[in-house]
Amino acid sequence: MQRPEAWPRPHPGEGAAAAPAGGPAPPARGREPAGLRLQEPSLYTIKAVFILDNDGHRLLAKYYDDTFPSMKEQMAFEKNVFNKTSRTDSEIAFFGGMTIVYKSSIDLFLYVVGSSYENELMLMSVLTCLFESLNHVLRKNVEKRWLLENMDGAFLVLDEIVDGGVILESDPQQVIQKVNFRADDSGLTEHGVAQVCLPRLILLLWSFLPWH
Repeated sequence: MQRPEAWPRPHPGEGAAAAPAGGPAPPARGREPAGLRLQEPSLYTIKAVFILDNDGHRLLAKYYDDTFPSMKEQMAFEKNVFNKTSRTDSEIAFFGGMTIVYKSSIDLFLYVVGSSYENELMLMSVLTCLFESLNHVLRKNVEKRWLLENMDGAFLVLDEIVDGGVILESDPQQVIQKVNFRADDSGLTEHGVAQVCLPRLILLLWSFLPWH
């Protein structure tokens, strides 16, 4: 009986997958499913950062892409996120195809939003840096009243941490140094940043109060 033809051993320097002359080609490797492909890394890590009060009302917010292009869409997103997170003890939520890390402090909720495939630890480092930096600027009073009275300083802090969705800094000490440097350039001292006058927004809201 004739023996079946065996696959020849490849000679040195030849690829192991090379097909023998006149013989059938070895099975081709299948394509990797699209769902298993890794997302290309991007510097644009942060989609949004916002701070809400304990009623879910916006106090500070910055969006860094066009996921929510209008104010109406942003406010609706913030309301949904608040409803999902305000009564839980977790620090991470997955909502609407996004990864959200958050932290509460007295009557404030701080949120950092990234895409669904972003590293939670990286997002958490931004959140921690934001909180610790605000804690310094607000003299360890990270609450609604002090945030509203020091909104200029809060925006300075955020701008030093994230710019256009790119993480610039995650070390609170470096952020504080840069904020103080910018404050000095604008004629404010570190004390001045913490004791800045009421922003125009508060004065505008005050004018709409019923007893005004």
